[in-house]
Amino acid sequence: MDDTRFKYRHILLSDTSTTEKFTWPGGGSSGRRMPVRDRLAHRNFLMDQLNMAGRDFEQLKNQQKATGLDELVGITLTFQSEPDFELKFESLEFRPSGIELLSVLKREETTYASVFIPDGKLKHFVNKIEKYGSEETKKGEPKNQPLVESISAIRKATLDCLWTDDKKLFPQEGKSIWWEVWLRAGKNQNNIVNFFRENAHVIGLSLNDEEIRFPDRTVIIAYGSTEQMAQSVDLLNCIAEVRKAKDTPDIFMQMSVVEQREWVDDALKRITPAGSNKIAICILDTGVTRQHPLIEPHLSKNDMHAYNISWRNTDHHSHGTEMAGLALFGDLVELFTNNEIVNIPYRLESVKILPPHGDNDPKLYGAITSVCISRVEIEAPKRKRIISMAVTAPDNRDRGQPSSWSSKIDSICSGAEDDIRRLMILCAGNTDLAQRHIYPDTNITDGVHDPAQAWNSLCVGAFTEKSFIDSTEYPGWNPIAPPGDLSPSSTTSLTWEKQWPIKPDIVFEGGNNAIEPSSALADNGPDSLQLLTTSFRPYDRLLTISGDTSAATSQAARMAAIIQAEYPELWPETIRALLVHSAEWTPAMKTRWEPLTTKQDWQNLIRYCGFGVPNLTRAMRSANNALTLIVQDELYPYEKKKNRCSTRDMHIHKIPWPVEVLEEMDEAEVEMRVTLSYFIEPNPARRGWIKQYRYASHLLRFDVKTPDETVDQFRKRINKAARDEKETSKTSSDSDKWTLGTQLRHKGSIHSDCWHGSAIELAQRGFIGIYPVSGWWKERHQLGKWGREARYSMIVSISTPQTDIDIYTPVANQVGIEIMM
Repeated sequence: MDDTRFKYRHILLSDTSTTEKFTWPGGGSSGRRMPVRDRLAHRNFLMDQLNMAGRDFEQLKNQQKATGLDELVGITLTFQSEPDFELKFESLEFRPSGIELLSVLKREETTYASVFIPDGKLKHFVNKIEKYGSEETKKGEPKNQPLVESISAIRKATLDCLWTDDKKLFPQEGKSIWWEVWLRAGKNQNNIVNFFRENAHVIGLSLNDEEIRFPDRTVIIAYGSTEQMAQSVDLLNCIAEVRKAKDTPDIFMQMSVVEQREWVDDALKRITPAGSNKIAICILDTGVTRQHPLIEPHLSKNDMHAYNISWRNTDHHSHGTEMAGLALFGDLVELFTNNEIVNIPYRLESVKILPPHGDNDPKLYGAITSVCISRVEIEAPKRKRIISMAVTAPDNRDRGQPSSWSSKIDSICSGAEDDIRRLMILCAGNTDLAQRHIYPDTNITDGVHDPAQAWNSLCVGAFTEKSFIDSTEYPGWNPIAPPGDLSPSSTTSLTWEKQWPIKPDIVFEGGNNAIEPSSALADNGPDSLQLLTTSFRPYDRLLTISGDTSAATSQAARMAAIIQAEYPELWPETIRALLVHSAEWTPAMKTRWEPLTTKQDWQNLIRYCGFGVPNLTRAMRSANNALTLIVQDELYPYEKKKNRCSTRDMHIHKIPWPVEVLEEMDEAEVEMRVTLSYFIEPNPARRGWIKQYRYASHLLRFDVKTPDETVDQFRKRINKAARDEKETSKTSSDSDKWTLGTQLRHKGSIHSDCWHGSAIELAQRGFIGIYPVSGWWKERHQLGKWGREARYSMIVSISTPQTDIDIYTPVANQVGIEIMM
């Protein structure tokens, strides 16, 4: 889906719920829109274009023979859709004939699919179009109608047709760059790779030695001009797609301090600090070097603190300053390699939580964390802040069980002691570098570190897209993790008992490691595998590298602060929910746990990488065909009568729903995602974690009305109190139609799940129930907490791949709000 379409503010709903007495009850195909075609005229039009492609093919063959490059004879054609209509691109590939779908991209509502066609196989498409024009199916429809009528044009592919990167990055004519070249598989992948390597010099391309192999693609790095790369598309017939090679930190790390200063000075001209102190990222770490030119405009002297007032509050180690740079800018490579204006909508705060020498007593870290947070809150009590901590205990012995440290963090977040809710973002902790060569086994067996098992915090793991290694400087070195998969450093919750929360919740870029060839062991590897950030000794060097789950955590805090600045009315629970709600699994993550046909497969996936990689654009904005609704509400989960506590309230939310639009879409594919986020009060005593000894004060659940039940039937299904005496529910949930289902999604205190189906089914689902289940507030009523109110945030989104569908405006009109971008 095109992220540029996400330009509307999310809709914050109010007064959608009705409260009722609650008692725990116990125990489709998608259609395609096709443009209207004049059958004979369309057949003739496409045949003319195929004939022209055939003539282009003959010219290419002559050129290939003339240059001695006629081993892989063929042509790449690009098939184009009508704007706002889908292209049935999956029907363009026919592997028995060597016809290979290379790439699919969408630009300005038009889909382009590039297909390699071997010599003599163009007749495959000629036959399909001829049969469309002259033959019918048994139902009286033109043969091949879905494919042929989805095609608006066919032409010989040009280089820009295979460019799958941001189109703004496409190099100017005559400019030479490093290209990321994705070679097709063909019938023999090795032959294609060898042919390209042996003949690229004929075109004038220079290649690096390293390559990354996937089942049907090989990625290599090539240097050359746009004209040379375009020639390789025509004459070598090896390329499936091209992208701009990633700029990497090693370029900047090799610079002198004077050269680094030039890049920093250029960036400073484009950066605007926050004009107010309303939002801040509070970094609990080794302190921050405020004198760094990239940091000083964003960090006041008054906002630098230390747990022990006898410590200097500046950075003594480097880690805190590295985190500060990432929290402000993300990977500095991106800042330095574009010329965009950068507005930073938040400030920094720093609290030195680690001593200059030695360690704090581990038993005190919960208390130390609380004191550190109080330092910044006393200084700026009205400021909203995101608290970021990339400090963990160096072991994973708790295996998901609450510790004193994690429980204290749950208490801090929940406002149990002062009624102030806080969003804390914690790193998952890192695997042992010496064991990372056993990838991904070490990730699977190394559990998330204390205190990141805290229920209310947002736990951040690391994934990576970084894999480039200069083979000239590092001959024989190879990246450990494939692009898109979990970083070698990231810990998981796969070894935890099933009742504990899913951790990490999300993942961000944390860099990669490499295998050192002489030892075959893991090494931090080249600088190109890490993230570029600020150095804590700017008088020596302004820039340094960083990575692992610490770097990922600072980037998560950055995203959270940007969202909070955009939506100051949102609660910490809501910001946490939006990050999780916007997250998606990469193809590499899914491949790791394929076939994903059982709930166990899905459980492995989410305990490996949480809900995936968040998307800032989608966390902040809706699109006309992708609507996000936000609810912030509160209910009383329990009540006490005489000496017994029971559940009290549930909410039924009537969500403003684009019913008419969805009904008109009929069988078209749609997605609904629901995320529920709330903070629990902890009870960390280790006494079996059941009944009165539960860890969580209260637990909430969500359920959605199915299309086959009335609202009243839905109420009676989830709420026994809504039934008459001895009445039973006549309907059932459709948990099996959700990605995770109720058994997997209801872990911890944030629950997120997706439902896929037809639009006509979704049209009847605009009611969502939020209800309590047991917690220690209820079971241990003698502690007097049973009467407390529980607040929660709910994110609901519905989306469709059909970009011409508007589901946003009808809901905005129902709510009575002005559409805002």
